[in-house]
Amino acid sequence: MATLGPESVRPALSQLSSSQSQTHIGGANLPPNRGLERALEEAAASGALNLSSRKLKEFPRTAANHDLTDTVEADLSKNRLADVPSEVCHLVALETLNLYHNCIRTIPESIIGMQSLTSLNLSRNQLGSLPACLCGLPLRVLNASNNKLVSLPETIGQLHRLMELDISCNEITALPRHIGRLKALRELNVRRNLLCVLPEDLAGLPLVKFDFSCNKVSTIPVCYRKMKQLQSLQLENNPLQSPPAQICIKGKVHIFKYLSIEACRSDKMPDSPYLPQSGSWSRPPPQPPPPWPPPLLLNSI
Repeated sequence: MATLGPESVRPALSQLSSSQSQTHIGGANLPPNRGLERALEEAAASGALNLSSRKLKEFPRTAANHDLTDTVEADLSKNRLADVPSEVCHLVALETLNLYHNCIRTIPESIIGMQSLTSLNLSRNQLGSLPACLCGLPLRVLNASNNKLVSLPETIGQLHRLMELDISCNEITALPRHIGRLKALRELNVRRNLLCVLPEDLAGLPLVKFDFSCNKVSTIPVCYRKMKQLQSLQLENNPLQSPPAQICIKGKVHIFKYLSIEACRSDKMPDSPYLPQSGSWSRPPPQPPPPWPPPLLLNSI
């Protein structure tokens, strides 16, 4: 029986590798340029553009050769984009845009033209702020988690259709007062920020899920007991004093019971005329009534 030497093995291996590289031309092993063109062709036909995980630093220039005007979904996640491509902002029919895990630092003003956009994922980028124009979009889902945000725009209350807001893992120190105008909001995630105070206006929202864990909150407002639709409440890793920790670890039912008791206690507190004296509350001394009938003045007779 003949044996194969090293010289005869190498050609066989090289032929095998070349034959493998030539197989599955229509599948996932396409050359980079050809794979990009195939994605653009499919987007023109289906309305869904998938350019995820392609190490893109800019929008493909060859996209101009394809009709993408009817694109409703675009996935540009896990690339190297430093900006939101202007070409994407011109896709006015777009409803869902995924920009997860890029290097985006700013959002262009031209995004206001995307008046069909209902879902926007900006998570895991390098955003230091969100522009006010973003609040002029018909968004229902906004994910801006894992960025470098220190605040939210005061115009956040204009997102009347917003149902899910995720701003977790940022550096936000306070929530804007107009956040209470998000009357459609069902899910709010502010986990791992620098919040010290929870705004009372949140009590009027129809929240189902609320996560403010890993912040610096010490007090839950007693008005939060009115959150009747709330099903999931995450509050661990906060220096909570009211309710105390031994109440919080028992769950939502015990927390709301504590808040209700505190609210009743506050309602029974004396009004302002009852001033504290020596650690107790006492009524101010009564004043003598004016004389009646008034005495007659002799010089008036």
